[in-house]
Formats: sequence, structure tokens, C-alpha cells
Amino acid sequence: MLNFTRSRQQRSNRPNSFAGMDFVDPVKKSGVIRKIIFATGLIALCIIIVKTSPTFSSPSPFSLHETGITHVLVTGGAGYIGSHAALRLLKDSYRVTIVDNLSRGNIGAIKVLQDLFPEPGRLQFICADLGDPKAVRKIFSENAFDAVMHFAAVAYVGESTLDPLKYYHNITTNTLLVLEAMAAHKVNTLIYSSTCATYGEPEKMPITEETPQNPINPYGKAKKMAEDIILDFHKKSDMAFMILRYFNVIGSDPDGRLGEAPRPEFREHGRISSACFDAARGITKGLQIRGTDYKTADGTCIRDYVDVTDLVDAHVKALQKAQPGEVGIYNVGTGRGRSVREFVEACKRSTGVSIKVETLPRRPGDYAEVYSDTSKIFRELNWSAKYTDLENSLLVAWKWQKSHYNGYGPIKTSF
Repeated sequence: MLNFTRSRQQRSNRPNSFAGMDFVDPVKKSGVIRKIIFATGLIALCIIIVKTSPTFSSPSPFSLHETGITHVLVTGGAGYIGSHAALRLLKDSYRVTIVDNLSRGNIGAIKVLQDLFPEPGRLQFICADLGDPKAVRKIFSENAFDAVMHFAAVAYVGESTLDPLKYYHNITTNTLLVLEAMAAHKVNTLIYSSTCATYGEPEKMPITEETPQNPINPYGKAKKMAEDIILDFHKKSDMAFMILRYFNVIGSDPDGRLGEAPRPEFREHGRISSACFDAARGITKGLQIRGTDYKTADGTCIRDYVDVTDLVDAHVKALQKAQPGEVGIYNVGTGRGRSVREFVEACKRSTGVSIKVETLPRRPGDYAEVYSDTSKIFRELNWSAKYTDLENSLLVAWKWQKSHYNGYGPIKTSF
């Protein structure tokens, strides 16, 4: 018997397909549309939030030239002299950008300045190496500078005799890259930090700006090379240049906010003031005087010690007097020479500590006597040193040293 009952086929859940086309389930389609609409709305909301944020709608004040505000790039601004210069500029209402690679500077000095001037658009710090061309180009492309104070450099005479290539490379390369960037971005004023070491050991004292330059150590030679680069560039440029050749720097901020805090690894090559204070604080066993057989009254070197407060005042005056297409060269000192022995005795009195002194042979690259004639800078910039009491300058610096046993590190006052 035949069975004519039709078997019932199970309906497939797959959508029907005609001519190779699949028909999408309407429910799934609407879900996809909802997701697209939600994502589009979210993106639109993000765009609105970003566009209405202060950082989007207002470019950095450091990237803009503003009438009545002079924006100064301070290279090496975390160092001893550079940080004091930045402090003075900020006090005088300049806008300041500090660039320092912190190889010898102190981040603690930057923090002090940031705490003193926290207002937006006053101070920014960029950690970068001026020997890196890409970094230098980026800094200048992102900031609107009106002037540059170029302090950044390795700066120890003794070290320069041990590692001359470092000094030639650092001082000349950094200066070249800064000049190239200034020219490319039309930054038209440079205040250059030079040194009396470019004179070497002149036959006649005091030293004037016309004294022949015959440096006797790589530090002085490299600085003279940088000066020559500036002077040659000046011949084909309308920029304003000021070259300040300063003598031996001492002292610290009279209000005790900043001081001299060299890295421990550079103590051997550092300034005599740091060596005296280290001995007075017991960090070192005593003070070493290198060379007691020079042709001077007491056999020790004679130097012109200028207070850092006076020095930065000279930089500000140079900035104010700089003229397009002109170059000014000035000695910055007190016009009076003091022997190393005189300095040590003044340090003993200012610290109240009987410092043990050891005499050693001469240090390579040192010269017997240098002190300045400052009549030109007085005549043309109306500048003269005011903090000329050696013992008082050391006393001011000693107060900072006593309250900063670890430099800009954790405070420790007992020793």
C-alpha cells in the first residue's frame, strides 16, 4: 500500500537567498544602525569637549609673541649662574624658558623658580641637550623667543685640560646650533656668556676689551672659538649680539633662594668658593691651594671676584641695550684683583671655621694674574659692580650653604 502522506520539512533559520543575495535580518540591521549612531554621537561629543577645553582653544603663551612681554630663552638655566639670571628676569617680569640637560645643573633650582613664579605663562622648563639638532629645532619651532641668554657650557679649566675634546665640542657645537636656530626663527638678540679665560695670561694689567686674546687652556680656547663664530656671523647678520667676558663668580641670591651647588663628582675642578665651603662644612678634609710660586705678592694666583648678583645685572643691562646689527663686548668684574690666600682668609672669617689648607703644585692651564678694567661697560651700559665686599659676598653664600647641606636635596643644617 502506497503512503501518500507528505513529510513536513523543518524550516531553516537561514535567511532566504535569491540570485546570490542574502537578506539581512531587520532586527540585526537596526542594532548595527543604533551602534553606528551611538559611536558617531560619542565622537562628536569628544570633539566638542576637546574644542572647548582651554588647552585647545588657547595656544601656549610661550608660543606667541605678545606686546609688552619679552620672552627670553635661558640656556643652562638650571646651573649656578643661569638660575640666578632666570630669577632676575622673572622678577623683572620677563617671560622665561629654561633649557638644560641637567648634566651639571640642578632640578632643585628649577623647582625653586617654579614655586616662586607659578603663574601661567611666566616660566617653563625644557629638559633637552643643545647638542641635539632635532631637539634645538623643535624648541625654537614651538616657542616664540625674543632673545637668548646662552649660559649652557662645560666650564671648568682643570677639566678642560684633561678632556679637551669635550670642551671644544660642547662649547662650539652648542653655540652653532643655537645661532642657526635663532637665524631660522628670527630671534634677533643673543647675550653670550664668555670668560676672561679667552685672554690667557696678558703681559699688562688690568685687562681691557682690547687686550689680545691668547687663551692657554682648552676652556678659554673653545670660548674664543665660539666668540669668533659669533663675530663672523655678525658680519652677515642684522642680529644684536652682546658678549660678556666675566671673571671669577662668587656669592648667591641675597634673599637666600638660590645658591651654588656643584655636583660632588666635579668638586675637584670647581670654583674656589665651593672648595672653601666644602672644607668649612667638613665635606672635604681641607682646602688645596694649587700653586704658591707665581710671581705675585704672596705667590698665589690673583683673580677678580665678581658677585653673581652683579653679574646677572650686567646681563639684563646688556639685553636692554642690545641694538640690531651691532655687537658689544664687555668685561664683567670689579676691577680689583685678590690673591687666593686673601680669598681663603676671607672665607675663614665669613664661615667662622679654621679651614685646613694644603699647598700643591700648580694646576695645568692656570695663569698668575687676571683682573678687569670695567670702564667700557660702565660707560656704555651704565653698569658697575655693587657687591664688592669679598667677605660679605662669601657670608651671604655661606648662609645658603649652611641651610642646604645637600645642595638642593633634603634640608640638613647640622654639620
